[in-house]
Amino acid sequence: MDNDNLSNFIHDIIDADLKSNKYNSKINTRFPPEPNGFLHIGHAKSICLNFGIAEKFQGHCNLRFDDTNPLKESDEYVQSIISDIKWLGFNIQDNILYASDYFEQFYEYALILIKNRKAYVDDQSAELIKINRGTLNKPGENSPNRDRSVEENIMLFENMKAGKYGDGEKVLRAKINMNAPNLNLRDPIMYRIIHTSHHRTDNKWCIYPMYDWAHGLEDSIEKITHSICTLEFEDHRPLYDWYLSQLDIHHPQQIEFARLDLSYTVMSKRKLKELIDNNYVDGWDDPRMPTISGFKRRGYSPESIKIFCNKIGVAKRDSIIDYALLEYCVREDLNKKALRVMAVLNPIKLIIDNYPDDKVEELSAENNPENELDGTRVLPFSKELWIERSDFMEDAPKKYFRLSIGKEVRLKHAYYITCTEVVKNDAGEVIAVHCTYDPKSKGGWTNDGRKVRGTLHWVSTQHAIDAEVRLYDRLFNVENPLNSKKINNFTDAINSSSLSILKNCKLEPSLSNINLDVHYQFLRMGYFYVDSNSTKDKLIFNRTSTLRDSWKKT
Repeated sequence: MDNDNLSNFIHDIIDADLKSNKYNSKINTRFPPEPNGFLHIGHAKSICLNFGIAEKFQGHCNLRFDDTNPLKESDEYVQSIISDIKWLGFNIQDNILYASDYFEQFYEYALILIKNRKAYVDDQSAELIKINRGTLNKPGENSPNRDRSVEENIMLFENMKAGKYGDGEKVLRAKINMNAPNLNLRDPIMYRIIHTSHHRTDNKWCIYPMYDWAHGLEDSIEKITHSICTLEFEDHRPLYDWYLSQLDIHHPQQIEFARLDLSYTVMSKRKLKELIDNNYVDGWDDPRMPTISGFKRRGYSPESIKIFCNKIGVAKRDSIIDYALLEYCVREDLNKKALRVMAVLNPIKLIIDNYPDDKVEELSAENNPENELDGTRVLPFSKELWIERSDFMEDAPKKYFRLSIGKEVRLKHAYYITCTEVVKNDAGEVIAVHCTYDPKSKGGWTNDGRKVRGTLHWVSTQHAIDAEVRLYDRLFNVENPLNSKKINNFTDAINSSSLSILKNCKLEPSLSNINLDVHYQFLRMGYFYVDSNSTKDKLIFNRTSTLRDSWKKT
């Protein structure tokens, strides 16, 4: 992605800061995921933005895990996030950090606020704290513990750290203003007690910082200059600023931008996990999921995702981006790099009556018309072939240009053929198509220049290899499953046709030596990619995308 050609309001802010030497001409950003699930396409936008800024302004970007809630986090998610970011092409080898690395420093900062009478230990339950916080139209009520002495608060906080209280028995709260118009400033909770093993610190800690408390401290410790967040954190910015100002430490600038919402899917990790837990999908990397690992397994290229993030830009207002734009970016990228091959997904046998029984020809076929360096391959051609069942119609309408009785078509890279008769089973279904070929039309052309409008792909029956092909479509039938009047629950909008599995597909023999990193275009059928569960004995291909947008027609 060429960052020199990108511009947005965040870049304008950074340009102004560089001109004023606000941060000594150094730009540091960070991508701070919580390891409580796999990354989705919305995270990809943030990754491209933060790492892209570091690249554009010759700065530095950290991958920092916000691992402050041991109840929901695991090393599995940590490793998946690292893998996804590397797959997208960003260098994070020396830039992987963890909030848990700073737990001791967070604790010391909390003691400073207590000593400055800016924090106190509260005994109220979480439910009561929520009630007493008030509403937008009603001021909050002070906790009866708000005016505890510094000495008592330090003792209680140390006891919290020492594990002397149960979960939820006490919290540490900032002492700000219970009448503040911004509810986030009404004595927010800084620490809660959780007696659960942490995936990195084990059982060393039983008090864990809330995100709003940890967020600014992490940025400050790492000397981040621009803390870039999505719009839902805009109302939290005054609290971010308050903590850093009270401690008088390095103070980054928080900037908010609109998150990515994509049509025909959901982005909430909680909703995505619900889909997994209730077996609507097969896991975080199910190719129908909007996760980076799901897109990778489906066959999206990292370049296509970065092109998409480039095209949608960075805005200050939330909006829903059409899924078709993402698919367009995928097609545009794969058209340049995908190797062309022939695969018959719903086969019917074609027999060339005037072709020699034992003859096998080796025909040359280009691998990629968009790139001559991809070379050519050899295709075996014989008397009996597989063609698509949909490419034959017994009683064809006038404008049907594929195969029917008496009609001539071209076999890709091979010959002209003319259908002469069909064979049917007892149920009246066509099970074989007979034809003749023109030996003078090799390569798909003749000297007489006659026009043949239909071109079919094919596979030699004696050389074909078997494969399973999975046709994926959009997971939901409505544009916004979380905000649709047509349904009661977002799962009611699940597309029952989002996955079709074809078992008896016939592929050209070049695909027997499959490359797991290669993208393929099955001629006339779409873009395909080898599934991660594929084996030599059982080839599985996932459809990445159709060749054109077929959703609007549906």
